[in-house]
Amino acid sequence: MKNRIDSVVESGKIPEETRKQHKGFSEWNPKVAKNDHQSIVQIITDGRDPNAADNDGCRLPTIVYMSREKRPQQPHNFKAGAMNALLRVSSEISNAPFILNLDCDMYANNADAIREALCFFLDEKTGHETAYVQHPQFYNNLTKNDIYGNACFVTNAVELPGLGGYGAALYCGTGCFHRRECLCGKKYSKVYTEKWNIDTQKSTIDKSIQELEESTKPLIDCSYEKGSQWGKEMGLIYGCPVEDIVTGLAIQCRGWKSVYYNPERPSFVGVAPNTLEIALVQQKRWSEGMFQTFFSEYCPFIYGHGKIHFGAQMGYCLYLLWAPVSFPTLYYAIVPPLCLLHGIPLFPKVSSLWFLAFAYVFVAKNAYSIVEFVMCGGTLKAWWNLQRMWLIRRITSYFFAFFDTIKRQLGLSETHFALTDKVVTEDVLKRYEQEVLEFGSSSIMYTVMATSALLNLMSLVWGTKRVVMDLELKALDQFISQVSLCGILVLINIPVYEALFLRSDKGHIPSSVMYKSVFVLTLACLMPIC
Repeated sequence: MKNRIDSVVESGKIPEETRKQHKGFSEWNPKVAKNDHQSIVQIITDGRDPNAADNDGCRLPTIVYMSREKRPQQPHNFKAGAMNALLRVSSEISNAPFILNLDCDMYANNADAIREALCFFLDEKTGHETAYVQHPQFYNNLTKNDIYGNACFVTNAVELPGLGGYGAALYCGTGCFHRRECLCGKKYSKVYTEKWNIDTQKSTIDKSIQELEESTKPLIDCSYEKGSQWGKEMGLIYGCPVEDIVTGLAIQCRGWKSVYYNPERPSFVGVAPNTLEIALVQQKRWSEGMFQTFFSEYCPFIYGHGKIHFGAQMGYCLYLLWAPVSFPTLYYAIVPPLCLLHGIPLFPKVSSLWFLAFAYVFVAKNAYSIVEFVMCGGTLKAWWNLQRMWLIRRITSYFFAFFDTIKRQLGLSETHFALTDKVVTEDVLKRYEQEVLEFGSSSIMYTVMATSALLNLMSLVWGTKRVVMDLELKALDQFISQVSLCGILVLINIPVYEALFLRSDKGHIPSSVMYKSVFVLTLACLMPIC
């Protein structure tokens, strides 16, 4: 199969013999492109056909290939548009009352996943008010100590179940079972009754494959949604990079409840980013989209007021406000070391009782964080790696996401959907498995990160010298907090220093990034601080 695919890619066309074997290929020709083609629907296997079986004789389900019409001048609304097109086509072919939404890089890992999800929908007491059942995201390519902080141990075990307790589980865009009519805009009613006789709703038994294919193509034309409620009150909502979060909120505000279900055996498993740049681009897209949601009409405090629990509104904002969280982190990564270089104390003296309050908060917060993380299944080193990733995310991804969102709100830019490519070369994969951070490019995010790392290293050296050279111990009393903070940030940034000065592989930080960082650092150090 790999050789056949490679030969097609190399030649730039599909062999005529293969075209004749597969009807779908006949509709693709050299004149069409991925963003300029007609509607294509092909029923690959017909579940109504008793002869449609696998090698073991098991009946195969109906499998449909669909590619909606795309034209350069027509917006296609990315993933939300694709999901809505699938909703319409599937309603004509099967019209199943429940839908499983999975990303293309995920697979089913639990044979009981569907049955367990149906238990929530069919529950005699609360099933009639359940709109969707969300499973956590798990990955099959994580390193032992989760070098890029993708595992989300505490999020999956504590935060998301907490939101689920309010009946407001987040819709995360994948690994989710939906009630079709909820996703299509139906409002919840206490007198709601479920209709299970699908044949009376949509009868496709008498239609041939060709009739079904032709009748569904108009449903995915570019013009079909014009003047309709699709993307507004029906289907996934358009206009935001995190259409899943917004759609879940809209469903809950229509009166439905949602369930977060985390079984012992992961139901669905996917692929996590395995380079730092891919991880940061993904985090920027998420944080930017969620911050845009906070400023939009779908802000939980406005759109959800009186419709969902106040605790659920607060829970949503835990994620929607990732972007502005970058500023407190930037402050602690930049201001204390700069002030240390200029001999300006910021924290209470060690001899002051106020020092105990700062020390208590620091120790208690981190001790609680470590215990919680380990109890949720992580390792101590994975916790340390997560602290590094939180620092890097906040001073890069979230920081740029904040300003891009403000620019969009001022009308200076438009929303762009950044895709993350998770296919890497063998040497990159080898370094990932060895838990070595992968840099390798001249991204502006790396310039910010390297500048912060070098600033703290310089401040640590200078501050330590100041403390050691002061025989009267006044500097120790005044600056020990700032020196300790710089020391912690230096320890967190050890992989950055290695990539700047020691590594020679292709994953190191390019010299151009180091030169720019040194230049910015020099300007920062020369800047007078009152």
